[in-house]
Amino acid sequence: MTRFFKALLLVLATAMSGSSALAQIINDAAKWEVEAQKKQGNEYEIVFKLKLKKNWHIWSLKPGGDGLQMPPEFEFDKNKNVKYNGTVTEHGHAITGLMDGVDGKVTYFHDAVEYRQKATVAKNTKVRGMYTYQVCDDQMCLPPKTVAFSVAIKDAGGEEDPETADSAADMANAMPADSTVGTSDSSANTTTSDAVIDSAGKATGTNDSEGAKKENGNKSLLWLFLAALGGGFAAVITPCVYSMIPITVSFFTKRSKTRKEGIRNALYYSLSIIIIFTVLGVAISFIFGANALNSLSTNWIANLFFFAIFVLFGISFLGAFEIALPSSWTSKTDSKAGVGSFGGIFFMALTLAIVSFSCTGPIVGPLLVLAGQGGIAGPAVGMFGFSIGLSLPFALFAIFPGLLNKMASSGGWLNQVKVVLGFLELMLAMKFLSNADLAMGWRLLDREIFIASWIVLSVLLGFYVLGKLKLSHDDAPAKNIYGQEYTSIFKLFIAIISFTFAAYLLPGMWGAPLNGMSAFLPPMGTFDAFGGGGETMHADNVGGIKPVKYVEETKIYEPPVVKSLGLVTFFDYDEAVEASRKLKRPLMLDFTGINCVNCRKMESQVWSNPEVAKRLKEDFVVASLYCDMSKLKLPKEEQYFSKALNSMVVSVGNKNADLQASNFGANSQPFYFYVDDAGVKLVESGYGYDPDIDKFIKHLDRAKAKYKELHP
Repeated sequence: MTRFFKALLLVLATAMSGSSALAQIINDAAKWEVEAQKKQGNEYEIVFKLKLKKNWHIWSLKPGGDGLQMPPEFEFDKNKNVKYNGTVTEHGHAITGLMDGVDGKVTYFHDAVEYRQKATVAKNTKVRGMYTYQVCDDQMCLPPKTVAFSVAIKDAGGEEDPETADSAADMANAMPADSTVGTSDSSANTTTSDAVIDSAGKATGTNDSEGAKKENGNKSLLWLFLAALGGGFAAVITPCVYSMIPITVSFFTKRSKTRKEGIRNALYYSLSIIIIFTVLGVAISFIFGANALNSLSTNWIANLFFFAIFVLFGISFLGAFEIALPSSWTSKTDSKAGVGSFGGIFFMALTLAIVSFSCTGPIVGPLLVLAGQGGIAGPAVGMFGFSIGLSLPFALFAIFPGLLNKMASSGGWLNQVKVVLGFLELMLAMKFLSNADLAMGWRLLDREIFIASWIVLSVLLGFYVLGKLKLSHDDAPAKNIYGQEYTSIFKLFIAIISFTFAAYLLPGMWGAPLNGMSAFLPPMGTFDAFGGGGETMHADNVGGIKPVKYVEETKIYEPPVVKSLGLVTFFDYDEAVEASRKLKRPLMLDFTGINCVNCRKMESQVWSNPEVAKRLKEDFVVASLYCDMSKLKLPKEEQYFSKALNSMVVSVGNKNADLQASNFGANSQPFYFYVDDAGVKLVESGYGYDPDIDKFIKHLDRAKAKYKELHP
């Protein structure tokens, strides 16, 4: 029934002819329980159990993506009787994949998840602290919510420390009567919180059912297998492997007594390759676990390491030097190789794997990073697919030896394959550098710089395959019967693809969204260049008044369309009110979010309209109040408990969300409210997501007319 009435209200709100949208505070979709579980002796685990309503999810502790997702955070108060061991770990069915509106793959949980913190407890005490989290469904993300907790441990021995007992009591007394801080015994110490805040935001396109989870997981693994299979085929045409095919197949066919035996030995050889690489994948899964590789792939230090490795491989492929494993490894495996038994053939395959490392390594490397996002089965499935692609030609040529005569002879074209792969390695290297840059906020590789690097590499690749760019180790170009240099059809198509890709990326230098590449590019919030022809319309003050507070912190999130319009937005309510008073203009409160997709749609589809932009710049003071900016903490003395949100207000985002919920009875974004410098509402209802430009203009005109009526 609840779902029915919500749907009915939504339909009625949409059908209203007025410009206002329905404002309401929707209950949170998360239910938490916190307890202390005794393990052995004085060893405990503080367990946070989360249950989510259907179709809702929470980000992983290492969500990946574009760096804008907000993972849960756990903060424990200092306690002389408690020693916290390690960091909080998460336990549940993690899902990794692409989402609409998110750059790159993200990891999240449906249904339920547990977070555990190991601790050594010296004596009976209370473990206290706060946790902050954000949950989303397929339409919106709620603003981050901060909840205080207190868990009593009564079986650790000794009397409870009076200091911690009194502190916990003080904290509990500071909370309102309907808050949910519990203090029961250590075997079932629980505190339950039902959040009451809501936010429009990230469009995710997720499904809660177990069948859908399995289907998504199967699709991801199938896609991973096919990508790995393609990587195996790519490895075949590298010089290290391709040149070994005729030698190896001829060895089997000539040393075997019968053709049947030769085919069998070649199949053994192919099977050995599959076993070697698949065992490698299983070993990686066993050693690193289901999510370790994925967590590693989102770590800034790991990404810098991957960047360095890929640059190294890329330069090697371009011909600067050769990368090879120690020759002693090859000697040991080669000494045990032979065709007398499966074991001998296995060591022949192992020798190939070692010798060809300089060619296969740059392909296996990114494959392992990709496979790490496929859970516990990812590396095994990835290496299985790669090994099939790598081993298949050896089996086929052994079964059909006549095909050997049709193989293109080894030559300069194999070197050209390596060079092409070298350019691709360098492009992938930029992605890893971008991941680290986004994670740390260095702003070294903003969107336009990243795009420019890919354009340059794509153009150079196109010129190379056309023979217009020469490297020191390249062979002389092919010539036709008339002695003229020519380009093969295959190379021509590679050049067409390369130049087309560069042309596709080029508008991105001037702010085009490039949706087809959104999973690889830095987010639009890192874009610096605006306007056409190098001209920027961005202004830094309105009427001589310059925003000061939180400007630097929000620079990365400020939408490009806002900058390109020359619109100045304030990020602090009090500062915006003061500007409204001095300029004698009405105030538009833009309650927005970093992760709010519909906010960006309103800005790009409605605010960018010339009539709307003119009104916003000349007639209003705009305050963009981010309700999910949880990383910007308030000083301790300014933190408080919000009855409207039923949570602690510890960040600037919490403060903005509380302002919206307490004063305007809404907590969804985008939502626009209009007031004067005294906080008097100019339009009774706010304006939510509705990209009708005429309706939005009428709403602005009503607010302006009411302001003039109150302030003639």
